[in-house]
Amino acid sequence: MDLYPLFNSLRIALISTSIVFFAGVFVAYYTSMVPAFLKGVLDTVFTLPLVLPPTVVGFMLLKIFGPKSYIGALFLDLFDFRFTMNWWSAVIATSVVIFPLMYRTARGAFQTFDRNLSDVGRTLGLSNSYIFWKIIMPNCNQGIIAGVVLSFARALGEYGATSMVAGYTPGKTATISTTVYQLWSTNNDVLAFKWVVLNILISIIVLYVISYIENSNHLKEAKHVSNS
Repeated sequence: MDLYPLFNSLRIALISTSIVFFAGVFVAYYTSMVPAFLKGVLDTVFTLPLVLPPTVVGFMLLKIFGPKSYIGALFLDLFDFRFTMNWWSAVIATSVVIFPLMYRTARGAFQTFDRNLSDVGRTLGLSNSYIFWKIIMPNCNQGIIAGVVLSFARALGEYGATSMVAGYTPGKTATISTTVYQLWSTNNDVLAFKWVVLNILISIIVLYVISYIENSNHLKEAKHVSNS
């Protein structure tokens, strides 16, 4: 059993989750502070990949970065560089697909943050960066961690956009999801079932982590209430 699809899936999931962590947190933070009308517009734009079919996202990425697109053709002619049909092409596609999960979860955490705490920090002369990393993030870490775990789980199982942008090449672009489809299409149900079981086990672990985080958060809140 070739384990490259597992390695590649984990690599893509880790890199794309790292990208959307920073992008999602900062976009969510600044979006939470804009006026209501603009916030609604930005929410719609940033959440759109979540409700679109992944194949539609993949099609749009091909139109933007594909070899026949302006950007794709330009990079191909000038640098002999392709945005598609590489393992890291899946990182681009996966990052777009999972970004809304990180963004919505982080924005929800920032919305519930007591801004009086940051105001107190400013009156004490603390810098904005210090307030963000030392006051805001620790108070919002439960929601943000949950967003990271959800994003990673979604990235690990991404298929639609990945299959269109990166394709399926054994030992190069194959992921768990594309491998399952390829094995099924070639009537190799036994090996496909092994990959399905492996994916289910990973998903169970991820869901348990999310549940543990939520329960820990509830326990902390209950202790805080009882102590006050």
